[in-house]
Amino acid sequence: MVRSSTAALCASAMLVGADAFGLSSAAGLRTAAPNRVTAAISAGPRALRGGSGKLPGMASRGAALSMSSAVSVAESTSPATTSRLTPENAMEMIDSVDVFIFDCDGVIWKGDTLIAGVEAILDKLRALGKKVFFVTNNSTKSRKGYKSKFDSLGMDVNPEEIFSSSFAAAAYLEQTNFKATGKEVYIVGERGIEEELDLIGIPWSGGEQDATKTIELKSGYALPHNSNVGAVIVGFDRFINYYKIQYAQLCINENPGCQFIATNLDAVTHLTDAQEWAGNGAMAGAIKGCTGQEPLVVGKPSPLMIDYLADKFGVVPSKICMVGDRLDTDVVFGNSNGCKSVLVYSGVTTEEKYFSPDNKIKANYYVDSIADFFKF
Repeated sequence: MVRSSTAALCASAMLVGADAFGLSSAAGLRTAAPNRVTAAISAGPRALRGGSGKLPGMASRGAALSMSSAVSVAESTSPATTSRLTPENAMEMIDSVDVFIFDCDGVIWKGDTLIAGVEAILDKLRALGKKVFFVTNNSTKSRKGYKSKFDSLGMDVNPEEIFSSSFAAAAYLEQTNFKATGKEVYIVGERGIEEELDLIGIPWSGGEQDATKTIELKSGYALPHNSNVGAVIVGFDRFINYYKIQYAQLCINENPGCQFIATNLDAVTHLTDAQEWAGNGAMAGAIKGCTGQEPLVVGKPSPLMIDYLADKFGVVPSKICMVGDRLDTDVVFGNSNGCKSVLVYSGVTTEEKYFSPDNKIKANYYVDSIADFFKF
Protein backbone atom coordinates (compact mmCIF):
# COMPACT_ATOMS: atom_id res chain seq x y z
CA MET A 1 0.00 0.00 0.00
CA VAL A 2 2.81 2.37 0.86
CA ARG A 3 4.58 1.77 -2.45
CA SER A 4 1.45 2.08 -4.59
CA SER A 5 0.14 5.23 -2.87
CA THR A 6 3.46 6.97 -3.18
CA ALA A 7 3.75 5.89 -6.79
CA ALA A 8 0.36 7.42 -7.53
CA LEU A 9 1.68 10.73 -6.27
CA CYS A 10 4.82 10.29 -8.33
CA ALA A 11 2.72 9.61 -11.41
CA SER A 12 1.08 12.98 -10.85
CA ALA A 13 4.43 14.66 -10.39
CA MET A 14 5.83 13.09 -13.54
CA LEU A 15 3.22 14.91 -15.62
CA VAL A 16 3.83 18.32 -14.08
CA GLY A 17 4.70 20.67 -16.88
CA ALA A 18 4.14 17.96 -19.47
CA ASP A 19 3.01 20.53 -21.99
CA ALA A 20 6.66 21.55 -22.33
CA PHE A 21 7.18 18.23 -24.13
CA GLY A 22 3.82 18.01 -25.87
CA LEU A 23 2.67 15.29 -23.48
CA SER A 24 -0.82 14.83 -22.03
CA SER A 25 -2.11 17.21 -19.38
CA ALA A 26 -1.38 16.53 -15.72
CA ALA A 27 -4.54 18.25 -14.53
CA GLY A 28 -6.45 15.02 -13.98
CA LEU A 29 -3.73 13.56 -11.76
CA ARG A 30 -2.87 16.53 -9.58
CA THR A 31 -5.65 15.74 -7.11
CA ALA A 32 -3.89 12.58 -5.94
CA ALA A 33 -3.93 12.93 -2.15
CA PRO A 34 -1.37 15.70 -1.60
CA ASN A 35 -2.44 16.04 2.04
CA ARG A 36 -1.33 12.51 2.89
CA VAL A 37 2.19 13.03 1.65
CA THR A 38 2.30 16.49 3.26
CA ALA A 39 1.33 15.09 6.63
CA ALA A 40 3.84 12.27 6.37
CA ILE A 41 6.75 14.46 5.35
CA SER A 42 6.00 16.89 8.17
CA ALA A 43 6.96 14.09 10.53
CA GLY A 44 10.51 14.32 9.19
CA PRO A 45 12.62 11.86 7.20
CA ARG A 46 12.83 8.42 8.71
CA ALA A 47 15.65 5.92 8.41
CA LEU A 48 15.41 3.55 5.47
CA ARG A 49 14.66 -0.09 6.17
CA GLY A 50 16.76 -2.63 4.37
CA GLY A 51 15.98 -5.93 2.72
CA SER A 52 12.77 -5.74 0.72
CA GLY A 53 13.11 -2.11 -0.30
CA LYS A 54 9.79 -1.33 1.43
CA LEU A 55 9.96 1.45 3.96
CA PRO A 56 8.05 2.15 7.16
CA GLY A 57 6.21 5.33 6.18
CA MET A 58 5.24 7.79 3.47
CA ALA A 59 8.03 10.16 4.44
CA SER A 60 10.58 7.48 3.72
CA ARG A 61 8.95 6.59 0.41
CA GLY A 62 8.43 10.22 -0.52
CA ALA A 63 10.69 12.59 -2.40
CA ALA A 64 13.01 13.55 0.43
CA LEU A 65 15.25 11.82 2.96
CA SER A 66 18.31 12.31 5.11
CA MET A 67 21.44 11.49 3.13
CA SER A 68 23.33 10.32 6.22
CA SER A 69 20.62 7.80 7.16
CA ALA A 70 20.38 6.59 3.56
CA VAL A 71 24.12 5.94 3.31
CA SER A 72 24.28 4.16 6.67
CA VAL A 73 21.41 1.88 5.70
CA ALA A 74 22.91 1.28 2.25
CA GLU A 75 26.02 -0.07 3.96
CA SER A 76 23.86 -2.59 5.79
CA THR A 77 21.89 -3.50 2.65
CA SER A 78 24.92 -4.02 0.42
CA PRO A 79 24.97 -7.50 -1.15
CA ALA A 80 27.01 -10.18 0.56
CA THR A 81 29.15 -10.55 -2.57
CA THR A 82 30.13 -8.24 -5.40
CA SER A 83 31.10 -9.64 -8.80
CA ARG A 84 32.76 -8.36 -11.94
CA LEU A 85 30.62 -8.80 -15.02
CA THR A 86 32.07 -11.70 -17.01
CA PRO A 87 31.00 -13.80 -20.01
CA GLU A 88 29.38 -16.18 -17.55
CA ASN A 89 27.19 -13.70 -15.66
CA ALA A 90 26.63 -10.66 -17.94
CA MET A 91 23.68 -12.03 -19.91
CA GLU A 92 22.31 -13.68 -16.78
CA MET A 93 22.19 -10.25 -15.13
CA ILE A 94 20.60 -8.60 -18.17
CA ASP A 95 18.00 -11.36 -18.52
CA SER A 96 17.01 -10.94 -14.86
CA VAL A 97 16.18 -7.25 -15.29
CA ASP A 98 13.22 -5.52 -16.98
CA VAL A 99 14.16 -1.88 -16.29
CA PHE A 100 17.57 -0.21 -16.40
CA ILE A 101 18.13 3.16 -14.74
CA PHE A 102 21.32 4.91 -15.83
CA ASP A 103 23.06 7.79 -14.16
CA CYS A 104 24.26 10.31 -16.75
CA ASP A 105 27.46 12.08 -15.66
CA GLY A 106 30.29 9.55 -15.69
CA VAL A 107 28.10 6.79 -17.11
CA ILE A 108 26.57 8.10 -20.35
CA TRP A 109 28.84 11.12 -20.83
CA LYS A 110 31.67 13.11 -19.30
CA GLY A 111 31.14 16.82 -19.69
CA ASP A 112 29.96 17.17 -23.28
CA THR A 113 31.62 13.98 -24.51
CA LEU A 114 29.64 10.76 -25.00
CA ILE A 115 31.38 7.74 -23.50
CA ALA A 116 32.44 5.34 -26.26
CA GLY A 117 30.07 2.51 -27.04
CA VAL A 118 27.17 3.76 -24.93
CA GLU A 119 24.65 4.36 -27.71
CA ALA A 120 25.08 0.86 -29.16
CA ILE A 121 24.57 -0.72 -25.73
CA LEU A 122 21.36 1.23 -25.14
CA ASP A 123 20.07 0.17 -28.57
CA LYS A 124 20.77 -3.49 -27.75
CA LEU A 125 19.02 -3.26 -24.38
CA ARG A 126 15.95 -1.72 -26.00
CA ALA A 127 16.02 -4.41 -28.71
CA LEU A 128 15.84 -6.98 -25.91
CA GLY A 129 12.67 -5.29 -24.65
CA LYS A 130 14.26 -3.52 -21.70
CA LYS A 131 12.91 -0.21 -20.43
CA VAL A 132 15.65 2.42 -20.16
CA PHE A 133 15.61 5.57 -18.03
CA PHE A 134 18.15 8.26 -17.25
CA VAL A 135 18.47 9.90 -13.86
CA THR A 136 20.87 12.69 -12.99
CA ASN A 137 21.59 14.59 -9.80
CA ASN A 138 22.86 17.54 -11.82
CA SER A 139 20.23 20.27 -11.38
CA THR A 140 21.68 22.85 -13.79
CA LYS A 141 19.25 21.73 -16.50
CA SER A 142 15.53 21.01 -16.50
CA ARG A 143 14.12 17.92 -18.22
CA LYS A 144 13.71 20.05 -21.32
CA GLY A 145 17.36 21.09 -21.07
CA TYR A 146 18.53 17.48 -20.72
CA LYS A 147 16.44 16.47 -23.71
CA SER A 148 18.39 19.09 -25.69
CA LYS A 149 21.68 17.66 -24.41
CA PHE A 150 20.77 14.12 -25.43
CA ASP A 151 19.79 15.49 -28.86
CA SER A 152 23.13 17.31 -29.19
CA LEU A 153 24.95 14.03 -28.52
CA GLY A 154 22.93 12.29 -31.23
CA MET A 155 20.92 10.17 -28.80
CA ASP A 156 17.25 9.42 -29.36
CA VAL A 157 15.78 9.73 -25.85
CA ASN A 158 12.16 10.45 -25.00
CA PRO A 159 11.61 13.28 -22.48
CA GLU A 160 9.56 11.00 -20.22
CA GLU A 161 12.65 8.79 -19.85
CA ILE A 162 14.56 11.63 -18.17
CA PHE A 163 14.60 12.32 -14.43
CA SER A 164 16.66 15.28 -13.16
CA SER A 165 17.10 16.48 -9.58
CA SER A 166 15.76 19.89 -10.62
CA PHE A 167 12.52 18.12 -11.55
CA ALA A 168 12.60 16.14 -8.30
CA ALA A 169 12.76 19.39 -6.29
CA ALA A 170 9.74 20.78 -8.13
CA ALA A 171 7.85 17.49 -7.80
CA TYR A 172 8.48 17.49 -4.04
CA LEU A 173 6.99 20.97 -3.70
CA GLU A 174 4.08 20.06 -5.97
CA GLN A 175 3.18 16.96 -3.98
CA THR A 176 3.48 18.70 -0.59
CA ASN A 177 1.11 21.42 -1.87
CA PHE A 178 3.70 24.15 -1.32
CA LYS A 179 1.95 26.50 -3.75
CA ALA A 180 -1.13 26.65 -1.51
CA THR A 181 0.95 28.20 1.28
CA GLY A 182 1.46 31.37 -0.77
CA LYS A 183 5.17 31.20 0.01
CA GLU A 184 8.08 31.68 -2.38
CA VAL A 185 11.31 29.77 -3.01
CA TYR A 186 14.84 31.12 -2.86
CA ILE A 187 17.20 29.32 -5.24
CA VAL A 188 20.88 28.73 -4.79
CA GLY A 189 21.37 27.13 -8.18
CA GLU A 190 20.96 27.57 -11.89
CA ARG A 191 18.41 27.56 -14.70
CA GLY A 192 17.21 23.98 -14.35
CA ILE A 193 15.51 24.63 -11.02
CA GLU A 194 14.10 27.93 -12.27
CA GLU A 195 12.50 26.31 -15.32
CA GLU A 196 10.97 23.44 -13.35
CA LEU A 197 9.44 25.82 -10.78
CA ASP A 198 8.07 27.99 -13.59
CA LEU A 199 6.30 24.94 -15.03
CA ILE A 200 4.30 24.44 -11.82
CA GLY A 201 3.73 28.14 -11.13
CA ILE A 202 5.74 28.51 -7.93
CA PRO A 203 7.30 31.99 -7.51
CA TRP A 204 11.02 32.13 -6.87
CA SER A 205 13.93 34.51 -6.50
CA GLY A 206 17.70 34.13 -6.51
CA GLY A 207 19.26 31.66 -8.92
CA GLU A 208 21.00 33.21 -11.90
CA GLN A 209 19.51 36.61 -11.04
CA ASP A 210 21.81 36.83 -8.01
CA ALA A 211 24.94 35.55 -9.78
CA THR A 212 26.72 38.93 -9.71
CA LYS A 213 25.37 40.38 -6.48
CA THR A 214 27.82 41.46 -3.80
CA ILE A 215 27.58 42.71 -0.22
CA GLU A 216 29.22 45.93 0.94
CA LEU A 217 30.04 45.26 4.56
CA LYS A 218 29.85 48.43 6.66
CA SER A 219 28.92 49.41 10.18
CA GLY A 220 25.25 48.86 10.94
CA TYR A 221 24.44 47.11 7.66
CA ALA A 222 21.97 44.21 7.64
CA LEU A 223 21.13 42.40 4.42
CA PRO A 224 17.36 42.55 3.89
CA HIS A 225 15.60 39.32 2.92
CA ASN A 226 12.10 38.23 1.94
CA SER A 227 10.20 36.97 4.99
CA ASN A 228 7.78 35.15 2.66
CA VAL A 229 10.38 32.63 1.49
CA GLY A 230 9.16 29.22 2.65
CA ALA A 231 11.83 27.04 1.07
CA VAL A 232 15.45 27.35 0.01
CA ILE A 233 16.47 24.95 -2.77
CA VAL A 234 20.21 24.41 -3.11
CA GLY A 235 21.41 22.94 -6.38
CA PHE A 236 24.69 22.96 -8.22
CA ASP A 237 25.71 26.60 -8.73
CA ARG A 238 28.79 27.67 -10.68
CA PHE A 239 28.06 31.24 -9.61
CA ILE A 240 27.57 30.76 -5.88
CA ASN A 241 28.68 33.78 -3.89
CA TYR A 242 28.60 35.23 -0.40
CA TYR A 243 25.37 37.12 -1.12
CA LYS A 244 23.52 33.89 -1.95
CA ILE A 245 24.91 32.09 1.10
CA GLN A 246 23.94 34.92 3.45
CA TYR A 247 20.48 35.32 1.90
CA ALA A 248 19.82 31.59 2.15
CA GLN A 249 20.88 31.37 5.77
CA LEU A 250 18.70 34.36 6.70
CA CYS A 251 15.66 32.69 5.13
CA ILE A 252 16.32 29.35 6.84
CA ASN A 253 17.31 30.77 10.22
CA GLU A 254 14.81 33.62 10.49
CA ASN A 255 11.71 32.59 8.49
CA PRO A 256 9.56 30.23 10.61
CA GLY A 257 9.18 26.84 8.98
CA CYS A 258 11.44 27.60 6.00
CA GLN A 259 12.58 24.34 4.43
CA PHE A 260 16.19 23.59 3.43
CA ILE A 261 16.08 21.37 0.33
CA ALA A 262 19.12 20.05 -1.54
CA THR A 263 18.91 18.53 -4.99
CA ASN A 264 21.82 16.27 -4.04
CA LEU A 265 24.98 16.10 -1.94
CA ASP A 266 27.40 14.86 -4.62
CA ALA A 267 30.97 15.63 -3.60
CA VAL A 268 32.30 15.97 -7.14
CA THR A 269 30.88 16.11 -10.67
CA HIS A 270 31.99 15.96 -14.30
CA LEU A 271 31.83 19.44 -15.83
CA THR A 272 34.49 18.44 -18.34
CA ASP A 273 36.06 15.14 -19.35
CA ALA A 274 39.47 16.28 -18.09
CA GLN A 275 39.00 16.22 -14.31
CA GLU A 276 36.57 16.07 -11.42
CA TRP A 277 34.98 19.31 -10.19
CA ALA A 278 33.46 20.21 -6.83
CA GLY A 279 29.81 19.15 -6.74
CA ASN A 280 26.66 20.31 -5.00
CA GLY A 281 27.90 18.90 -1.74
CA ALA A 282 30.07 22.01 -1.54
CA MET A 283 27.09 24.35 -2.06
CA ALA A 284 24.78 22.49 0.31
CA GLY A 285 27.64 22.19 2.81
CA ALA A 286 28.05 25.96 2.90
CA ILE A 287 24.38 26.42 3.79
CA LYS A 288 24.45 23.58 6.30
CA GLY A 289 27.52 25.12 7.91
CA CYS A 290 25.85 28.46 8.63
CA THR A 291 22.41 27.12 9.56
CA GLY A 292 23.31 23.96 11.46
CA GLN A 293 20.49 22.17 9.62
CA GLU A 294 20.53 18.99 7.56
CA PRO A 295 18.89 19.38 4.14
CA LEU A 296 16.13 17.24 2.74
CA VAL A 297 17.65 15.52 -0.30
CA VAL A 298 15.29 15.10 -3.26
CA GLY A 299 17.66 13.57 -5.82
CA LYS A 300 19.30 10.17 -5.57
CA PRO A 301 19.06 8.19 -3.34
CA SER A 302 15.46 9.32 -2.77
CA PRO A 303 13.03 6.46 -3.61
CA LEU A 304 10.53 8.59 -5.58
CA MET A 305 11.66 7.40 -9.00
CA ILE A 306 11.83 3.74 -8.03
CA ASP A 307 8.25 3.91 -6.75
CA TYR A 308 7.02 5.59 -9.91
CA LEU A 309 8.65 3.07 -12.23
CA ALA A 310 7.55 0.10 -10.14
CA ASP A 311 3.94 1.26 -10.29
CA LYS A 312 3.84 2.44 -13.91
CA PHE A 313 5.32 -0.73 -15.38
CA GLY A 314 4.10 -3.22 -12.79
CA VAL A 315 7.64 -4.31 -12.06
CA VAL A 316 9.03 -5.30 -8.69
CA PRO A 317 12.20 -3.46 -7.56
CA SER A 318 14.25 -6.66 -7.86
CA LYS A 319 13.66 -6.47 -11.64
CA ILE A 320 15.11 -2.95 -11.78
CA CYS A 321 18.85 -2.33 -12.13
CA MET A 322 20.53 0.94 -11.18
CA VAL A 323 23.76 1.61 -13.08
CA GLY A 324 26.01 4.39 -11.84
CA ASP A 325 29.49 5.58 -11.01
CA ARG A 326 28.89 6.83 -7.45
CA LEU A 327 28.79 4.70 -4.34
CA ASP A 328 26.99 7.12 -2.00
CA THR A 329 24.18 8.02 -4.42
CA ASP A 330 23.84 5.54 -7.31
CA VAL A 331 24.68 2.32 -5.49
CA VAL A 332 22.88 3.51 -2.37
CA PHE A 333 19.87 4.31 -4.57
CA GLY A 334 19.78 0.77 -5.90
CA ASN A 335 20.61 -1.14 -2.74
CA SER A 336 18.31 0.70 -0.33
CA ASN A 337 15.35 0.36 -2.68
CA GLY A 338 15.65 -3.36 -3.28
CA CYS A 339 17.05 -3.12 -6.83
CA LYS A 340 20.09 -4.66 -8.45
CA SER A 341 23.09 -2.36 -8.68
CA VAL A 342 26.00 -2.06 -11.11
CA LEU A 343 28.99 0.19 -10.45
CA VAL A 344 30.95 1.47 -13.45
CA TYR A 345 34.53 2.72 -13.30
CA SER A 346 34.00 5.26 -16.10
CA GLY A 347 33.20 8.03 -13.60
CA VAL A 348 34.28 9.10 -10.12
CA THR A 349 34.84 5.69 -8.48
CA THR A 350 38.06 3.83 -9.17
CA GLU A 351 38.66 0.15 -8.53
CA GLU A 352 41.14 1.13 -5.82
CA LYS A 353 38.52 3.19 -4.02
CA TYR A 354 35.85 0.53 -4.44
CA PHE A 355 37.93 -2.19 -2.81
CA SER A 356 39.45 0.07 -0.18
CA PRO A 357 38.94 -1.20 3.39
CA ASP A 358 37.30 2.15 4.13
CA ASN A 359 34.47 1.56 1.65
CA LYS A 360 31.51 -0.30 3.11
CA ILE A 361 29.11 0.17 0.15
CA LYS A 362 29.10 -2.61 -2.44
CA ALA A 363 27.18 -3.18 -5.67
CA ASN A 364 25.94 -6.50 -7.02
CA TYR A 365 28.25 -6.06 -10.02
CA TYR A 366 31.07 -3.83 -11.19
CA VAL A 367 32.41 -3.19 -14.68
CA ASP A 368 34.71 -0.73 -16.44
CA SER A 369 31.92 0.84 -18.55
CA ILE A 370 28.39 0.00 -19.67
CA ALA A 371 29.98 -0.49 -23.09
CA ASP A 372 31.26 -3.77 -21.62
CA PHE A 373 27.74 -5.18 -21.14
CA PHE A 374 27.88 -6.90 -24.51
CA LYS A 375 31.62 -7.32 -25.03
CA PHE A 376 31.64 -10.92 -24.01
